[in-house]
Amino acid sequence: MVRWFQTFHRPATAEPVASPGVPEQGPGIPSRLSELRAAVTRIGTTLEEDVTYAELTREAAAQTGGTAAVLRGGAAAGAWYAALHGDAAVLPDIQWAMAAARGAVQDATGPGGRGAASLPSGGPRPVLCVPLVSDGLRYGMLVCARDRAPFTRTEEEFLALLAERAASHIRHAREHERVKGIVGKLQRALLAEPGRPHPNLNVAIRYMPVGQSALVGGDWCETVRLHFGRTLLVVGDVMGHGLEAAVDMTAYRSALRYIASADLPPHRVLRQLDDIAAAEPERRPATCLIARLDPNRGQVTLASAGHLPPAVIDGEGRTSLLPVPVGPPLGTGLGGYEPATYKLSPAQTLLLFTDGLVEHRGEDIDHSLGRLAGVGFESAVGVEGVIDTVLARLDAANAEDDVAVLAAQLHERSPLPGEG
Repeated sequence: MVRWFQTFHRPATAEPVASPGVPEQGPGIPSRLSELRAAVTRIGTTLEEDVTYAELTREAAAQTGGTAAVLRGGAAAGAWYAALHGDAAVLPDIQWAMAAARGAVQDATGPGGRGAASLPSGGPRPVLCVPLVSDGLRYGMLVCARDRAPFTRTEEEFLALLAERAASHIRHAREHERVKGIVGKLQRALLAEPGRPHPNLNVAIRYMPVGQSALVGGDWCETVRLHFGRTLLVVGDVMGHGLEAAVDMTAYRSALRYIASADLPPHRVLRQLDDIAAAEPERRPATCLIARLDPNRGQVTLASAGHLPPAVIDGEGRTSLLPVPVGPPLGTGLGGYEPATYKLSPAQTLLLFTDGLVEHRGEDIDHSLGRLAGVGFESAVGVEGVIDTVLARLDAANAEDDVAVLAAQLHERSPLPGEG
């Protein structure tokens, strides 16, 4: 298991022999099991590979009273010392350490699973090389050196234990990064862009998933072009978070686009969406708000499936909520959706949003909506400006849930021949 090497500088120094009846113990090596456990638990505290290397060398240097680093890289020309802790001048030459690594790793991948090589380099300076190997995969080599007594068998075994712990955590960290990359690709595939509205309508959409690593969740916005210059605007919120909710969100969006092609009124679109979702027991329930904008008539028709009402911002920047009959969430199979129609002028901005924009844990929903209604806007601000303002005033960056917001403004309609 343990290999001894000899350089051209000086013959290898014999390993010290412990006195009979006296436990062998190198400088600084913990004597109690509790101290050993404490040292091991200080390695691998995060899923960051570089942090684990640094924790390993810091602990190795502290326990042996020397210098520690991790030899990384493949060929000698591309190898380097990482996570150095201590005096770099004490460490052996890179090429020498690589030669030692080839012998040490040969032992490490054998039945024992680990090994160390204690070598004198640059004179009387002892060096201990311990490979970082887990499940047959190599993650570098721990190199320890000092200016005093050679390393003992106890120190070899202790550092091998630390190296084994570090290698296992590094393997898990890399597997975590690999899985996270796959999840990221899946999320980007699910993050489909909304359709393009008619050119008689200005639309802006903003989506902010909760969580640092999430790209997509259960909240969504959609726009669908209809005949005669009309556009269907939709916001939805699937129960839950993360990739599972995003999968169901994609199913709802796909069904919506198919149903909307029949040019049904909003409440009937909701009814068909509800029927489709109810027929799939594994589909998560969702709330949904549909707005059909008709610029030629200057009106909007709304229907809600358990969703919060939209807001409208007038030409002077004042905000109010539009009452909409609320039916049950999609997926219940209960139906019962009703439309509500309002006049909408080019001076007004329609704002659709999910509950993450306004809701706070423990706060009454009426109070939450009241905070939105209290937001004032500058007059003649565009749709992007409206979203920027509402996100900033309601502190959406620290929201407790996913946030999806859609703002829409009608263009000024040109008079038809024979009009005014």
